[in-house]
Amino acid sequence: MREQPLNFEGIERLPLAEFSEKAYLDYSMYVILDRALPHVGDGLKPVQRRIIYAMSELGLSAVSKHKKSARTVGDVIGKFHPHGDSACYEAMVHMAQPFSYRYPLVDGQGNWGSQDDPKSFAAMRYTESRLTRYARVLLTELGQGTVDWTANFDGTLQEPTLLPARLPNVILNGASGIAVGMSTDVPPHNINEVAKALIKLLDAPDTTLSQLMRHVKGPDFPSGGELVSPRADLASIYKSGNGTLRLRARYEAEAGDIVISELPYQASGAKVLEQIAAQMRAKKLPLVEDLRDESDHDNPIRLVITPRSNRVDVKELMAHLFATTDLERTVRVNLNLIALDGLPKVFGLKALLQEWLKFRFATVKRRLQYRLEKVTSRLHILDGLLVAYLNIDAVIKIIRKEDDPKPVLMKRFKISDLQAESILELKLRHLAKLEEMKIKGEQDELSVEKVDLEKTLKSKARLTKLIRAELVETAAAHSDERRTALVERAPAQALDESVLVSSDPVTIILSERGYARAAKGHEVDPATLSYRAGDQFLAAACGRSNQLAVFLDSTGRAYSLAAHTLPSARGQGEPLSGRLKPPDGATFRSVMIGAPADHWVLASSSGYGFVAMLEHLHSRNKAGKVVINPGKEAMPIVAAPVAAEPEGDCWLAAVSSDGYLLIFPLEELPELARGKGNKIIALPAKDKSVHLAAVAVVDEAQSLRVVCGRRAMTLKQVDMERYEGSRGRRGAVLPRGYRNVTALAAN
Repeated sequence: MREQPLNFEGIERLPLAEFSEKAYLDYSMYVILDRALPHVGDGLKPVQRRIIYAMSELGLSAVSKHKKSARTVGDVIGKFHPHGDSACYEAMVHMAQPFSYRYPLVDGQGNWGSQDDPKSFAAMRYTESRLTRYARVLLTELGQGTVDWTANFDGTLQEPTLLPARLPNVILNGASGIAVGMSTDVPPHNINEVAKALIKLLDAPDTTLSQLMRHVKGPDFPSGGELVSPRADLASIYKSGNGTLRLRARYEAEAGDIVISELPYQASGAKVLEQIAAQMRAKKLPLVEDLRDESDHDNPIRLVITPRSNRVDVKELMAHLFATTDLERTVRVNLNLIALDGLPKVFGLKALLQEWLKFRFATVKRRLQYRLEKVTSRLHILDGLLVAYLNIDAVIKIIRKEDDPKPVLMKRFKISDLQAESILELKLRHLAKLEEMKIKGEQDELSVEKVDLEKTLKSKARLTKLIRAELVETAAAHSDERRTALVERAPAQALDESVLVSSDPVTIILSERGYARAAKGHEVDPATLSYRAGDQFLAAACGRSNQLAVFLDSTGRAYSLAAHTLPSARGQGEPLSGRLKPPDGATFRSVMIGAPADHWVLASSSGYGFVAMLEHLHSRNKAGKVVINPGKEAMPIVAAPVAAEPEGDCWLAAVSSDGYLLIFPLEELPELARGKGNKIIALPAKDKSVHLAAVAVVDEAQSLRVVCGRRAMTLKQVDMERYEGSRGRRGAVLPRGYRNVTALAAN
C-alpha cells in the first residue's frame, strides 16, 4: 500500500526557541498566578479558595455536623480543582492545623498531624471536617454581588475568582509558596493589631510606617515563643517587604529543671530533643544530666532538661542550646503577593494594608450597589402591587376575562412588565387588607434604606465610616491575645568547646610513626602500651580532656587537635596525617598540652631553642603554622614543659648526643612566639653527627632523671651543680654508660 504524503496545511509553524520560550513563560505565569502565590484580597491560593467555597456549598458551616474529608476533597477536585487528591487534602489539612495557621479555616476531627510531624495526619477517609467560625470572614458577603464569578474547568459550574474577605486574611494567617523565579513567605499577625492599624489608616491615610508599627508590633506565630529580632530589623522588613526574623523557644525554671513550653514556628520538639541528645552522646554537653519529653494533651509542648548540678548557669546553657539546636531558628519574610491588578508584587506593611483597603472599599461598594439594585427593584415591584390593591376589582376582572391579561394590565394601569408579572403571581391569600398595609410599611423601610445606600455610595466619608465599623465588629468577634512575645535579644552564642567537654586528666601519647592517642589519667607508663609493628613510643604530655593538644612536626610546624577527639589508648591510636596536612616527608616529633598560658621549651637538634607560650602554638588550620626554625639538616626535639607554679628558680637541662649535659637558669633563654631561638648548648663544629638530644626544666625542689634506653639515673640538686654553666656552653660529660641519652625528665 502506497503511503500518503503528510499534509501540513493549516498547521502553524514556529521556531523551536520561540515556542519553548512561550511555553515556559505560560507555565511560569500559571504557577505564579494560579498555584503558588496568594491574592492580597482574600490571602488564599486557588486550591485553598476552592476548598473553602466547596465546603460552604456543602453546608459545612461552623454550626453544622462534621463530614468526611473525602467528601469535601471529592467535591473540590471533581467540580473546581482537577488535580491530585493528596495535594488537595494536604492543603486542606494545613488550613486545619492550629500550629500552622494562626486562625484556622477548617475545623477537623481525627488525626490532623502534630507540631512534631505536621505530615503525620490520617488519610481523608478517616478524618472529618467543617469550616470554622473564622471562615465566615471570607464567606459572609459571597452571595451579595461582591466578587466576580468564572466558569469552572469544564464550564458546567461557576466559582468565585476571589472571596470577599472582611479582614486581611493574607497577613493574619500568612502564606508560603515557591513559584517559578519567585517565592512568598508572609508571617502571620494578630487580628487586634492589624485591625487597629487599618483603622489608623482609615482615619489618617498619611500615617507613617513607624506610627503603624505602634499597632502592628510584629508577627504573631501560632506556636508562640519569642520574637527576638531588634525593632530596627522589623522596621526594615516592614519597609522593604524582605528580611529574616529570629524566633526563640520560651522556657522557665521549675524545681531545678528547665521546662520548654513553646517552640519557634514550624520547629519540631522531637527534632530538638534529638539534637540535644546527639550532643550528649558525643560528650559535648556535660552540663545536661537528663532529657525528657513530657508533652501530653494538656501540654502539647513540654520538654524538660535537667542540668547536671545547681551550679550550672541556666542562661549560658540555654544560650548554647539556642545557638546549636532548633530552639532558635530564623524565619524568612518575603511579602510577595498578587496585587489587585493581577500581577505579583512585593509589598511593605503600609502598602499591603493600603492595597487591601482598596480591595475592601471596592468590595463594600459592590455590595452596597448590589443591595441598592435589589432595593430599587423591590420598590418598583411594590409600586405595582400597590396599584393592584388599590384597583383590585378591576385587576381581577381583567385576569378573568382576558386570555393574555399582562399587556392589558400594563396598558390599563401604566405599569411595567415586571410589575404586571408580580401582580399575576399573587396568591389569593395575599389579597387581604393587611397585605396592603405590609406593602406600605415595606415601602417606607426600603425607601429609607435606598436613601441611606445612595448617600453612602456618594460619600467617601460615610463609606469609610461603614468599613471602619465593620472592621471593629469583625475583629472583635475573632480577636485573641498575642501569642508570640516581643523581646529583643542578642544572637545566641554557643559555649566554647573547652567548657562543654568534661575536664578529666589525660595523657597524650605520640609514637615514632606519628600515631596519637589519649589515655585516661596521668599515671600512665607509655612504654608499657602496645604499638604497631615497627613502631615505638616517642613522646607523651599530661593535660586535661578539655584542652588542645599541640603536635610539632620535623619542619617546625605546630598543629592543634582537641584532646577529647583523640582515640582511646586501649587501641594503638590513629595516624595524625589522616586528620592534619603536614608537608610531604614531614614526621611528627613532639606533643604538648596544657592551659593556653602554660610555657614550653622548644628546641631543635641544632642546639637552638626558646620558651613559647602554648597559646601561641595553637592553630585551627589543618596545615598548621611555623613556630620553630630548626635549620638545615635539623629537626625539633621533644618539647619540655615549664611548671606553672615552680618552687624557686627554674633551670634548663640540655644534653647532647655525645653525652654532654649543661644546666643553666631558664631565664637566660628568651620567650618568643616563633623563630630559631638562642643557642642552648655548644656542639662540636667538626662533628656534624653530634646534636642536641633532649631538654628538661627542673626547679629547686626537683631532681633530674637521665634516661639511656632501659637504663636511668637520677641527679639530685647537689649532683646537678657539676653540670651548671652559662647558656651556650659545652657542659660536662656524663658518666660512662649514661652518655647515649634518650630522654631527660624532672622528678
